[in-house]
Amino acid sequence: MNEKELNFEEKIAHAKEILEKLMNPEITLSQSVAYYKEGIKELKEAAKLLENAKIEFEEYKKEEKDIS
Repeated sequence: MNEKELNFEEKIAHAKEILEKLMNPEITLSQSVAYYKEGIKELKEAAKLLENAKIEFEEYKKEEKDIS
C-alpha cells in the first residue's frame, strides 16, 4: 500500500484486508507478525483521525454556542 495519507474509511478497510491475511493458515510466523504490526498501525492512525474529527466537531459546537 502507498504511504500516502489515507482517510478513516480507507484505513479501516485496509485493516480488514490485513485481518483476512492473518486468518490464512498458510502464512509464516514472520508474515503474521508483519501483518499484525501493519494492522495495528492502521488502526492507531484511524483512531487518531477519529479523535481529531471529534475535537474539530466539539470546537465547532462551542463556536456555534458562543455565537448564539
